[in-house]
Amino acid sequence: MARRVVFCAAILLASLALIRAEPLRIGKLKYGGGGDWYANPSSLPNLLEAVAERTTIRVVPKDEVVTPLSPDLYKYPILNVTGHGNIRFTPEEAARLRDYLLHGGFLHVDDNYGLDEYFRREVKHLFPDRELVELPYSHEIYHCFYDFPHGLPKIHEHHGGPPHGYGILYQGRVVLFYSYNTDLSDGWESPEVHHDPPETREAALKMGVNIVVYALSH
Repeated sequence: MARRVVFCAAILLASLALIRAEPLRIGKLKYGGGGDWYANPSSLPNLLEAVAERTTIRVVPKDEVVTPLSPDLYKYPILNVTGHGNIRFTPEEAARLRDYLLHGGFLHVDDNYGLDEYFRREVKHLFPDRELVELPYSHEIYHCFYDFPHGLPKIHEHHGGPPHGYGILYQGRVVLFYSYNTDLSDGWESPEVHHDPPETREAALKMGVNIVVYALSH
């Protein structure tokens, strides 16, 4: 299985290198509602550094803050959301995000403890016609570069029990990936922030690379 994953990943990265003319930009989504959308400031720069070092994908080495109504929203193939509190989209923002996602964009939402109840409310505004479904361990997002046979790695303990990865699917593509009860963003932060063991931080970064590779290849 591991050899097959490495072979497929090599072909995929070669294809991505040919297709992408511009370096990857990841947008950090600024949202309303009072939650700390700005949490984990070192996480995305560290993830982008890992992507650049481990793959052939060229990156802009820092995250850039965008809002759902930013004029350049569609320049970002990947948006990231995290935080601990309330998140709320206006009807106009929800409509714009939905259009972005249905036309090739990708949104990764990482529950940083306290976001879950608010995000589940808002995702129904984004996609009233679609369900947030748990992805099976066999899903490509867990195997497209690194192999995660048991799904998401557990980074920090929040609610107890295993982590869960959910998705909104459109035409066979995951357009929104929600990582719950794991806290990948904390694992991406610089080592001195949370003092996680190296193997825990490595697992978080590997899963982050998978998310990026999946988003860019779909």
